[in-house]
Amino acid sequence: MVVLRVPRVYRPQADTWLLARALHEVPSLRGGRVLDVCAGTGALTLAAAAAGAGSLTAVDLSWSALMSTWMNCRLRGIAVELLHGDFASALRLPRFDVVVANPPYVPAEQTSGRGAALAWDAGHDGRSVLDRLCAMLPDLLTERGVGLIVHSAVSDPQRSLSQLRGLGASARVVATGTVPFGPVMRSRAEWLAANGFIRPGQREEELVVIRVDRTSSPVVADPA
Repeated sequence: MVVLRVPRVYRPQADTWLLARALHEVPSLRGGRVLDVCAGTGALTLAAAAAGAGSLTAVDLSWSALMSTWMNCRLRGIAVELLHGDFASALRLPRFDVVVANPPYVPAEQTSGRGAALAWDAGHDGRSVLDRLCAMLPDLLTERGVGLIVHSAVSDPQRSLSQLRGLGASARVVATGTVPFGPVMRSRAEWLAANGFIRPGQREEELVVIRVDRTSSPVVADPA
């Protein structure tokens, strides 16, 4: 998929395409209300539209990202509602059948990103956005809604699973992929190794897509 992007907007990487493939496996996507969290270029908004989404909403802190999403949708004749700000702003809208999120998740020395780094920096443990997103995600979903979150193994997918399950949601890993470090991870590989996030000399990472169903499936008693 070719997408346009305004300067300072991060280009789609392997995590975007892994998430897009997982998105196509969600039956409730067709005809459903879809929210793209941390939309960036809008590549996942476009993927949802191509798979038959009924309505599309994209949210991002960056005006440049929203402009990129708008341009890419406009060129394809796709209607999209744009929200500028934190994804918490979507709580005021009706709930969504599908929420797809590629949030910042790279550990960083500074507590928060600035400028273009807002797209990837996520505090000392890579969880500054993920923790809030996991806490809020079930409240964004309809009763049978599905959420999909992608992030790196360096930012502790097990913690995401535990947080979501602790809220009563069903959460499981539905896709993984191992990819070479992108430019951001390469630039801070030594710092990541020194702080125990990766092995010394490691130059590839595992990406994980977590599926979230708002309501856990009931436990069926063993007839025996």
